Amino acid sequence: MLNHNNYGMLKAYKYRMYPNQIQQELIAKHIGACRFIYNWALENKLKSYEQDGKAISRFELNKQIRVLKQDHEWLNEINSQSLQGATLNLENAFTKIFREKSGFPKFKSKKNPVQSFSVPQYYKVDFGNNKVYIPKIGWIKTRLHRSFDGKQRTATITRTPTGKYYISILVDDDKQLPQKQTFYEVNTVGVDVGIKDFAVTSDGEKIDNPRYLKNSIERLKVLQKRLSRKKKGSNNYKKLKHQIAKYHEKIANQREDFQHKLSNKLISENQAVALECLNVKGLLRNHNLAQHITDASWSSFVQKLEYKAEWYGKNIIKIGRFDPSSKICHVCGYYHQDLELKDREWECPDCKTIHDRDINASVNIKKFALDKQNLISPLG
Repeated sequence: MLNHNNYGMLKAYKYRMYPNQIQQELIAKHIGACRFIYNWALENKLKSYEQDGKAISRFELNKQIRVLKQDHEWLNEINSQSLQGATLNLENAFTKIFREKSGFPKFKSKKNPVQSFSVPQYYKVDFGNNKVYIPKIGWIKTRLHRSFDGKQRTATITRTPTGKYYISILVDDDKQLPQKQTFYEVNTVGVDVGIKDFAVTSDGEKIDNPRYLKNSIERLKVLQKRLSRKKKGSNNYKKLKHQIAKYHEKIANQREDFQHKLSNKLISENQAVALECLNVKGLLRNHNLAQHITDASWSSFVQKLEYKAEWYGKNIIKIGRFDPSSKICHVCGYYHQDLELKDREWECPDCKTIHDRDINASVNIKKFALDKQNLISPLG
């Protein structure tokens, strides 16, 4: 999805896979082995840092995998490139600590809802026969519903909690990302995300929050209560757990579909989208709003806007999280210091304009963002 170093434009293509029983067992072995190597590598990095003040490199860990195979012969059944892919994933996780200020890498658990492993190279895609070849596993029936052109890079095979299998193939099309298009006030839109309305634009449009999780939460609570009464490991327990997983998967798919359609609309209709930087982690500490914020999944939505803007040469401009977009009258600039979260409408004491809180905020987000680009005055 991004343009790195000597790469062209990288895009991920996701397809549904239909492995047979034997292939499912081999996939499970690969997932377990890659999780084992990841945890082993993380433990070695931590030990080496404690002893030498320097973490062991990925290349040294890859050399030690050969020795590890002598003690754990079952690792020989696994594609060696996938095992090395696990150490690469760990290396990337450590890099993100500094680049993206993400959390410290954690040990992987087999209880994680989604399980996966990567295949860096030597896999094959046969569009004509709808199948994909994975080393050590063989040709797997796959619904290749769309083709791609470019150099195949890492593929990732994923098993969902409902027992579905997908492959995501990263493709380098050798095309450079398009130049950013020029934007002005007229072709820029400000977007304020929220809970009551998912998004409000500076054009006055309000996009309803679908609240997929909230609409299903009561049913999920009933199923969770039933699950707690079942004997763990029994057939009824497994059936109910699968049913709960299907509910969560449906919610996730609905949310993804909604966000993709909305992000496509905003990117296609504008040259620039102005957003407010959100401290989602901080907002989640408010237990009254945490579930609503998780349901809205703002971070995922912003991420979609960002990479689609890269693809099409559009612009994402952001304002600081402390800019008082809700409290300033966008008409005259009056600062309403005492405005509270519950106040959805307010009248400006100076110019007597009656403001819808969210529309006013989205207009100000656009104004503040353009002001930073020297394209408009703060009160323009």
